Amino acid sequence: MESPVVSDRDPAGTEAPVASGAPIAPTRRGLLHATGLLTGTLALSSALAALAPSRSWALEMKGLSSHQGAVLLAFTRHLYPHPHLEDAVYALVVKELDSKASADAATKTTLAHGVAQLDAIGSGDWLKRAKPLQEVDVVSLQGTPFFTLVRSTAVVALYNNDMAFAHFGYGGKKGNDGYLYKGFNDLKWLPNPPAAASGPIPKA
Repeated sequence: MESPVVSDRDPAGTEAPVASGAPIAPTRRGLLHATGLLTGTLALSSALAALAPSRSWALEMKGLSSHQGAVLLAFTRHLYPHPHLEDAVYALVVKELDSKASADAATKTTLAHGVAQLDAIGSGDWLKRAKPLQEVDVVSLQGTPFFTLVRSTAVVALYNNDMAFAHFGYGGKKGNDGYLYKGFNDLKWLPNPPAAASGPIPKA
C-alpha cells in the first residue's frame, strides 16, 4: 500500500498534505470537476500524526456532495464506532462509496435516498441531530439497501489500509512473513488473555 500521507498543492498553490488512499489533496483541476469536498485535521495525539508531513487532509468527491459525504462519514462512525480513530480513516469509506456512486447510477440513487431519509429525520440536517438519536436512526435503517451498502463497503475500506494498521497497531511486515514475531503481541487495545488460554508461541 501507499504511505499513509502524501502532499499536493491546494487551489491557492500552497502545500496541502493529506492522507493517501482516501483523502486526496485538492487541486485546481480537481475542484473544477469535484462534486463535493471533505476536509479535516489529524489530532496531535493521533498515531497517524507522526507519519504525516501535515495534519491536514482533504477528499475530493466526484459523485457525491460535501454534505452527503459528511453524512456518510458520520453514519459509518455509528456503524463501526472507534472513538479515537481519525475521520481521515473513515473518509476512506466515503471515498469508496463515492467511487461506486460515480460508476453506477443506481448506487448513487441508493446513497442519495439514504442521506435524504436521514436529513428528513433530522429536520433538514441529520448532522445537527444529537448523537444518541443518530444511533437510533442508524438502527432504524438496518436492512435497507442504503444500510447494507454502507456497511458492506465500510467493513473492508475502514480496516484494510495502512492508516488503520497504524492506529490499531498491526505491526507485522507486509507479505507472507506473518505477525508471529513481528508485532503479534503488540496490540494495546485488547486485554491480555490468560496464559493458560494462550498456549506456547511456536519457535521460528
